[in-house]
Amino acid sequence: MNQIASRAQLRMSYLRWALFTVPLILLIGIGSGRLANSGYGNRWFDALAKPDLMPPGWVFGVVWPILYILLGLSVAMILHARGARRRGAAIGLFLVLLMLLFAWSPVFFAAHKVTAGLFLIVAIGGLGILTTLLFAGIRVAAAWLMLPFLLWIAFAAYLNYEIRRLNPNAETLVAPAVRTQI
Repeated sequence: MNQIASRAQLRMSYLRWALFTVPLILLIGIGSGRLANSGYGNRWFDALAKPDLMPPGWVFGVVWPILYILLGLSVAMILHARGARRRGAAIGLFLVLLMLLFAWSPVFFAAHKVTAGLFLIVAIGGLGILTTLLFAGIRVAAAWLMLPFLLWIAFAAYLNYEIRRLNPNAETLVAPAVRTQI
């Protein structure tokens, strides 16, 4: 027997990484969105003009958890690839990507910085492409798991650009006050 670990042991190792990365990314991603009061229901955001291709709010609530799961599975494959060339660089770039990704909601929804959000999402897209290329050199399946994220980020960048174009005063817009009847 010249194997260090059996296939079952290797699968369990990947599973352990996935059981760590998927919930962690889900928790931080969903928490970032909640803390920033992301999406519909945010009075400032509701007051903005939206592009024609803007999906209904429930779409974001379905898509983002799926993307977070795919990201978690993808990075688990890279974490599992001990000894792979450029593994450290890939993990480091992925962590920077996540930090920027989780910063987008607070920048856009909480701080109302539409232009900064646009620059941030373009940076996220660029880092996402670089990360995917590094992942492809380590595990091709990990790169494929990144593809839906890249497509969604491209669409989100388009939405951010259009919101900026349609609302030149968005950063100074004050959301209407909540009215109560006493």
